[in-house]
Amino acid sequence: MDTIAPKTPAALPFAGWQALGAVGAARELQARVAALPDPLRRAAVAWLRPEGELVEQLATVAPAADRPLAGMPYFLKDLFDLTGVPTRAGSTFLDQLRPLPSHDCQLAQRLGELGAGCAGKSHLVEFASGLTGENPHYGDCPHPFHPQCLSGGSSSGSAALVAAGVAPLSIGTDTGGSVRVPAAWCGLHGFRLSPGDAFIRDAFPLAPTMDTAGWFTANAPDMLTAWRALVPGTGRPLASEPRGCYLNARKLLPGMDPTVATACDYAAASLTARADPVAEASLVLSWHHAVEAYITIGMSEAHTVHRDWLVPHRERYDPIIWRRFTDAGSFPAADIARAHERRREIISVLRDFFRTYDYLVLPSVSCAAPTKAEATLELRRNILTLCSPASLAGLPVLSLPVALPSGLTAGLQIILPSADSPVVPWLLGRS
Repeated sequence: MDTIAPKTPAALPFAGWQALGAVGAARELQARVAALPDPLRRAAVAWLRPEGELVEQLATVAPAADRPLAGMPYFLKDLFDLTGVPTRAGSTFLDQLRPLPSHDCQLAQRLGELGAGCAGKSHLVEFASGLTGENPHYGDCPHPFHPQCLSGGSSSGSAALVAAGVAPLSIGTDTGGSVRVPAAWCGLHGFRLSPGDAFIRDAFPLAPTMDTAGWFTANAPDMLTAWRALVPGTGRPLASEPRGCYLNARKLLPGMDPTVATACDYAAASLTARADPVAEASLVLSWHHAVEAYITIGMSEAHTVHRDWLVPHRERYDPIIWRRFTDAGSFPAADIARAHERRREIISVLRDFFRTYDYLVLPSVSCAAPTKAEATLELRRNILTLCSPASLAGLPVLSLPVALPSGLTAGLQIILPSADSPVVPWLLGRS
């Protein structure tokens, strides 16, 4: 696999950035952005805060119990508002249809309270409707170290900037896999929350029933720090050894790349045992129509968000996104109702599962990071086969990277019953 040598210094963990101080961290981040290859910089960075302003944001007290992210620069996916900064959501025109934000989103406010400073906004797949990282307006987002491959999306810029070592933390969203997929392909740790929580309610929506906020880090200790800082109620200790299980990759998706399937099964087996046949059969059966349910619910909600813009701004949309949203306007009401019924069935089966188990492990992606030519509708469906069940159930997910012999990566998604599950530190300690 051909690679490019990173032009930035080695990635720094949270503590390394904090040790630089406000001036040093702001200067270092600017230098790392400048050192990116042009295609990656254009495709990943939507807006960069001037160095002096970032120094002011980072100039807080030293890290303490109430400010664990003090001095930490981060990037914010351009679905979230920042005061005085246009929100474009990967498009060329959203900022012309909405007023300039007059306040920061709740997630940025909370990160500020924790001592972090927003270094900039990151690009994404237009309106967050895509899983491979393609955007015709700002450029397809390349993998930082394998530029012939895509980074994954829709949180493409957020993932690529952490993977490239530009920042230690970035914020994304996940509706159908938009944290899980780029985390897997870029070799990152990721976490997605649950729909409807405070951190996603004021983001520009794709499909509100399933939209969630999330974030990326480059390593497990930093993920643990971010998780403890951003998720309330994380102090609960484990009462006993947690009980989980994993689903065999080929059982879930017979056409999965065999190298990825083997690597994911091996990594999952290091965390837990394979699911018993009864639990596995129950889960897989309930997910039989999950992809169709996800597309029907997600795209019908996206059509509702965009319906007043689809005709007058047709030429300004990515044609693929425009067609996806437009076609959803003709979904029969009976199909939408059936999709919601299937969603309720999946919720019920997983609720029963979590009465016995503490976590469920399965792959996040069906293959390694693809080239643009490999980013087909079949690949999209394969990924949704793996990712849509947790999306439909509205459950939080911890993403762990899985190394592949090629030097690329895949990933595991660990579905949890709640974001504050005490299993998270235990899992991160074993990853």
